Amino acid sequence: MNGARAQRLRAPLLLTFAALLAFEALGGLVLFYARLAYGLLPGERSHVLAGIPLALFYAAYLWQHWRRVSPIRARLDYALGLIAAASLAASLALGGALGWLWWRSRGSGEPPHYPEVVSAAHNISSMLVLTFVLAHLLAVLARDREPTAGRQRDS
Repeated sequence: MNGARAQRLRAPLLLTFAALLAFEALGGLVLFYARLAYGLLPGERSHVLAGIPLALFYAAYLWQHWRRVSPIRARLDYALGLIAAASLAASLALGGALGWLWWRSRGSGEPPHYPEVVSAAHNISSMLVLTFVLAHLLAVLARDREPTAGRQRDS
């Protein structure tokens, strides 16, 4: 791994974004399985509230990242990154809609009514995020291990 990439992988913005994404991913998986198995939503408040800073840090990270790697190139790491970015944007938008319903129902004593289509789309896009963010990162790291003869690297 080159020095510039190693430094970027330790950048506070990326580390904060990654920590929030990991928290949301783990919390989302707990919510998904607990709802299926027991009809419960443990940690729902934390999941909803952590989605707010995740969206903000994601926007800042994506802006910074895109300014560095644009324009789009016909390569696997770019394709995986674009799918990851679109999936995360969809997951955050759908999660925001579900979070709004949660926010409106708090204090009413009634659980929020989550539209099944929106909830399912949020769950599916979230699982796509987990798949494609990891695939993107692995493709970039694999690209770094290839011989550099005759090709120019992106840093």
